[in-house]
Amino acid sequence: MPRAIISPSVLASDFGQLTAECKRMIKGGAEWLHMDVMDGHFVPNITMGAPILACVSKGVPGIFMDCHMMVSEPDKWVDDIADAGGSLYCFHIEATSDPLAVIDHIHERKMKAGVAISPDTPSTAITDEIGHAADMLLVMTVYPGRGGQKFIDRCVPKVAELRARFPDKDIEVDGGVGPKTIDVCAEAGSNVIVAGTAIFNAPEPEKVIALLKSTVDTAQAKAAAK
Repeated sequence: MPRAIISPSVLASDFGQLTAECKRMIKGGAEWLHMDVMDGHFVPNITMGAPILACVSKGVPGIFMDCHMMVSEPDKWVDDIADAGGSLYCFHIEATSDPLAVIDHIHERKMKAGVAISPDTPSTAITDEIGHAADMLLVMTVYPGRGGQKFIDRCVPKVAELRARFPDKDIEVDGGVGPKTIDVCAEAGSNVIVAGTAIFNAPEPEKVIALLKSTVDTAQAKAAAK
């Protein structure tokens, strides 16, 4: 199984100090930074786009930006995000009729490709072909569009189903994940953990990052021993 990666969601950060907040997370042990891009169409909220990502990329050299594209036309923004320094471009399968073409476009621009599913979308929507073509699969554990929502338990079995089909793939969970909900996510097989308020609002974010990571490591060791 791929290794544990913690990707703090900057949606929970102080946007007025965005580069400083990203540096604070990296210093605390975060490997990726989860950038929530919302277009006001696919989801009702608007957050940030390529210009802001470009500023972060410039201000935090070497940052791995895990770009979660909650947009209604995912293919349209691939070039802009690549030019802005995006490292991984994760789009929603619900937003396109040709996910394989979007994955190809992302790879042409030298980014990793991620495919996300919302809470009401079954994991079987990610076919074997799509899953093998993508670099990462994202199971949303809240409805996309805003931060701070409560974790939806019924999404967890989707992680296990995807892990059974794709044992070597990065599988990410996003939404309501923190110290109280990490155990079920890790045991189901997720290795990339997105957490927003649980990390950014903690008095000692580095301790939360370490806890999330060690929980995934422990679950993986337990799975390997079976």
